[in-house]
Amino acid sequence: MLRSLHIRNLAIIESLSLDWSTGFTVLTGETGAGKSILIDALGLVIGLRADATLVRAGTDRAEVSAEFSVNDCAEAAAWLAERELLDAGSDDCTIRRIVHAEGRTRAFVNGSPISASELRELGERLVEIFGQGDSRSLLLSEAQRQALDDAGRHAEPLAAVAAAAQVLQRVERDIEQLRNAQSRDPAQLEYLRFQLQELDALGLNADELPALDAEHRRLANAGRLLDEGHGAQQQLYGGEVSVYDQLSSALSALHGLIPLHEGFAEAEALTSGAQAQVREAADSLRRLIDRLDLDPERLAIVENRLTAIHDLARKHRLRAEELPARHQALQSELATLEDAGAALGRLEAQRKTALASYTASAATLTAARHKAASALAKAVTARVRELGMPNAEFVVAVEPLGRDKPTAHGVDLVRFDFSANPGQPPRPMSKVASGGELSRISLALQVSLLSEAGAATQIFDEVDAGIGGVTADVVGRQLRALGARRQVFCVTHLAQVAARGLDHFGIAKAVQDGQTFTRVQRLDAAARVGELSRMLGGDGSSGSTVNLAQELLARAAADR
Repeated sequence: MLRSLHIRNLAIIESLSLDWSTGFTVLTGETGAGKSILIDALGLVIGLRADATLVRAGTDRAEVSAEFSVNDCAEAAAWLAERELLDAGSDDCTIRRIVHAEGRTRAFVNGSPISASELRELGERLVEIFGQGDSRSLLLSEAQRQALDDAGRHAEPLAAVAAAAQVLQRVERDIEQLRNAQSRDPAQLEYLRFQLQELDALGLNADELPALDAEHRRLANAGRLLDEGHGAQQQLYGGEVSVYDQLSSALSALHGLIPLHEGFAEAEALTSGAQAQVREAADSLRRLIDRLDLDPERLAIVENRLTAIHDLARKHRLRAEELPARHQALQSELATLEDAGAALGRLEAQRKTALASYTASAATLTAARHKAASALAKAVTARVRELGMPNAEFVVAVEPLGRDKPTAHGVDLVRFDFSANPGQPPRPMSKVASGGELSRISLALQVSLLSEAGAATQIFDEVDAGIGGVTADVVGRQLRALGARRQVFCVTHLAQVAARGLDHFGIAKAVQDGQTFTRVQRLDAAARVGELSRMLGGDGSSGSTVNLAQELLARAAADR
């Protein structure tokens, strides 16, 4: 749950710190007072897209911090623990989001920096926000299917269908590729055989080219190797002024100095060792030179071989070292084409097995959807009728999708049908539901889906639009009932909904020294009466609206 929220320099909020309670909390205020800014602030800390225009004019950055307890959110706690962002024995999760005026953002969780995508992953586990536009999204077929699968908790059968669909799609792709290959021009097949014949004749293996390059360097530079190698050998030993002779002279001198100073013994030993190494190096050079052979015929053979290799590589538009792999690939391609009939038979058998697996998984999902559809339709119908439509009927239809290709979400078309009037059969919701009816259906559906699932903190941003009168009181009761199991926030313009809140925050806009500020405060009993009176059209001080406000609060208290 959300414990506190701290905001600095966000839009018209200069500085704000709020502590939150469990249960059902309402946020009210006049249009433009800044209610949506609070929702934007919460959106920032759960990873929604940041907009530099949110930074308060005249400041270089905005900052929002939120403190959560993950004690009632196992998924968020596990996510944090997996990334070592949760202290042992603690349930605290502090999120800090900074938005710079130039658009750059930074995010921290419990003091550690994280990416925007990671913040979204965590945010989805902590908070769910439902806005006015969510009711329109219910007209989309995909949204309706997703809502039914959420209600039925179909994650496991959906995963099975997706996996089976992936296997089937891969086999069908292989079949299509093989059939396309079979239909190739015979001339192309002959050209493939010709390419293979050239590569077969070349007979290049993967280890040959490096060996040929090394041999070519050796043969092509044999003269230099002989001349310069022999010169080096003479410099070391056997020449007129060789290193070996110079070291012999030095040894003689050092030997004569040792009786005069024993410290020269170490230098003599090192020089003697150096002389031995020089002699060994000279002998090694001599043996190597004796083995060197100027062989023009072998050099010609190697050069011809390298020329053939590089010519064929250019023909295939490859590097020479890639020819062995190309050879193997062409062999596999030709083998596949020549064995296409048998290979196609094997793939068709695999397709039959994969199709059977997909069909079985899809049938299991379909059965689960039918069961969930009945329960969801019953629950939503009951809640919609409470929302001022006593004759409403909500139906969840699950019908064949009518597609040949397998899909990751099964073979079903899920459609929400609705009827508001007796004697009228339910028809697709997208064709018959008015804006007000759609808002009520959306609210009923959300309450039904979230009663047993969803994040620990849920925010409803004016989802009661288009609702009024007695129905608004029912909306308030349903949200308060949801608040018994979750932390629920609701931004509302309806006094009947606001009266049901266990906690009530008033949001107002003020101008001071030419600057606009948003103020948010927790309302006490007297202030709540005044705010509800204002929402009912009064001035908040006297008259029938004050009496009605008091009556709404008394009724809400009695219902508790």
